[in-house]
Amino acid sequence: MTPCRILFVEDNAYLRDSLAELMEAPGREVTACASADEAIALVRARPFDVLITDISLGDVSGTDLARAVLARQPEHWVIFCSGYPLPADLGMFGPNVRSLAKPFEMEELDALLLEVSGGSAAL
Repeated sequence: MTPCRILFVEDNAYLRDSLAELMEAPGREVTACASADEAIALVRARPFDVLITDISLGDVSGTDLARAVLARQPEHWVIFCSGYPLPADLGMFGPNVRSLAKPFEMEELDALLLEVSGGSAAL
């Protein structure tokens, strides 16, 4: 069985390293990066199943990153995470978009990953 390939984008180094480590589990392969530009380069280089991104990134916003990824493959899964209020119109991104408000419990993220990993396609 192919592992669920997760691309995790978070500009806070401590959160990025901590959450990436906590997401590691049997059946999951986590790649973490600090910026939308780095994430786009990774997406072009190899497939991912789920994009998890902070909304407030230093270079390009997480919402712009999601638009770029979803423009290529609208059926992909995206999970937005943010300590700021999440946009009310996340539905405009499509049916495969979920959100988590920071701070969140790891169990909440695990539950979302279980939900989305069953029907995800490669990015």
